[in-house]
Amino acid sequence: MSDCDQFELCQKQLASIQSKLDRLDEAIRGAPGNGSRPGILVRLDRLEQDAIRQSKLIWLIIGSVVTAVTSVIVIWLTVGGAI
Repeated sequence: MSDCDQFELCQKQLASIQSKLDRLDEAIRGAPGNGSRPGILVRLDRLEQDAIRQSKLIWLIIGSVVTAVTSVIVIWLTVGGAI
């Protein structure tokens, strides 16, 4: 195999590797200039934000239920004690 053949083979392999790296970069960061195809980083950030919102909502619901149950118990004890 001559030096020229090896050079051409190396160029083809390098082009193939560059193409694969570009696809990986696009998958991680998203398509440049295209907001319709967000990358893995943006998707992960959105999932984390949704998890935080869901956690806050769950605590809000739990707090509301505890308050309602406590109010019912206090009313029951107050009215029940008077009867």
